Amino acid sequence: MNQLMWLLKWILKAAIFFTLFAFALNNQHEVTVHFFFGTQWQTSLVLVVLSAFALGLGIGALGMVPRWWMHRSAALRAARAKHDANPSEPVVSPHPHGL
Repeated sequence: MNQLMWLLKWILKAAIFFTLFAFALNNQHEVTVHFFFGTQWQTSLVLVVLSAFALGLGIGALGMVPRWWMHRSAALRAARAKHDANPSEPVVSPHPHGL
């Protein structure tokens, strides 16, 4: 069963890779991206699309940081409250992986 799942994962990874590779090969046309104040960037279309994708990932990850901090501090407060209620128990971090 584990080998079948391993094989299915690799088939899925290969399919995603070849789909993205075909996308990159089909979008090699030169494009000009016009920025403000007359600046421009000339490159292939696939680089523009991948740059926009990477920028979106970065902005999305930065947008999650405040909520992540809030949940982390709430988990730490809950762990401290549990320890304060029963000091004989050892303190166990809510994040065993160290994050």
